[in-house]
Amino acid sequence: MNNKVYFTPGPSELYPTVPQHMQEAMAQKIGTISHRSKQFQEIYAGAESGLRKLLQLPDEYEVFFVASATEVWERAIQNNVQRESFHLVNGSFSKRFYETAKELGREAQLHEVPFGQGFDVESINVPETAELVALIQNETSSGACLPVEDINRFREKASDDALIYVDAVSSLPYPAFDYTLVDSVYFSVQKCFGLPAGLGVWLVNDRCMAKARALQESGLSIGSYHTLPTLLEKALVSQTVETPNVLNIYLLGKVLEDMNRKGVATIRQETEAKAAQIYTFLEQSTVFSPAVENPKHRSKTTIVANTSIPASEVNSHLAKYDLQVGSGYGKYKDSQIRIANFPAHSMEQVERLLEKLRELEN
Repeated sequence: MNNKVYFTPGPSELYPTVPQHMQEAMAQKIGTISHRSKQFQEIYAGAESGLRKLLQLPDEYEVFFVASATEVWERAIQNNVQRESFHLVNGSFSKRFYETAKELGREAQLHEVPFGQGFDVESINVPETAELVALIQNETSSGACLPVEDINRFREKASDDALIYVDAVSSLPYPAFDYTLVDSVYFSVQKCFGLPAGLGVWLVNDRCMAKARALQESGLSIGSYHTLPTLLEKALVSQTVETPNVLNIYLLGKVLEDMNRKGVATIRQETEAKAAQIYTFLEQSTVFSPAVENPKHRSKTTIVANTSIPASEVNSHLAKYDLQVGSGYGKYKDSQIRIANFPAHSMEQVERLLEKLRELEN
């Protein structure tokens, strides 16, 4: 039996109630039901309503289930960009969205800062010609975040017609977005929602829908089976275009019920309290230090630390205590560690992790 607690940044530790929900799903044979059945429609509707409640999502937003957040990059460009997109880049995932736009033949522009740095929003000029502005709220590779108050400033920086997309893959439900100032937010469930990988959630407002229809009516291709109009057609009757990850949608709905019982305000307070403990430790440590220098730009949910001991050795030590952190991303694989601070992680688990990391200083 595996008793390890995973502080990896995704897939990560399962939400504590997932095993119970899995047993219920097996008893009900959720994995065998048709995605055109009334039972699935109820599952879809339950997950959607749970998300709307937790995130306080306005009525003009639609909730779509896709394969992954990575898929959203491609679908967003196909459906919402005719010529040009604009991307903030400060790590590997934000850069991959930019590269996806280029690969799809768009005239993608970028504002790039070094890996792990935050953005000086005042200095950023959004091109008037940008149809989509891609913001990265939480860069999973580097641990740098874009505060919500800075995200809100882009509505005035962009043209009136520009669509503002926000990558919240490893941070929702922590950030309290003002959904009236952005047009799309997307995430994956294997991070802060504590579920197995294999499901992406794409939140889009009516402005995104209108742009997709306009491009389609002009004769341009906006993709194949996962166009925004086809996703909406099925979503309106609580269905998906293709056979989806029914089990994960079911589990998401159940975890959302648990989260809503706790309340998003409590989840956010707990996230901040755990993050404060971790950053205090890193600032006092002789082995580890915060990788993101400016405290304003330090992620509360994906905490990245420089380490003088190779990350592989850190995890070898932690393995003796059934603990695991993420290694650094890419070329930082051994010189950094990444510590997930998701709703699935309790304060007691965080304190135990820090206790065992302190042992490396002796």
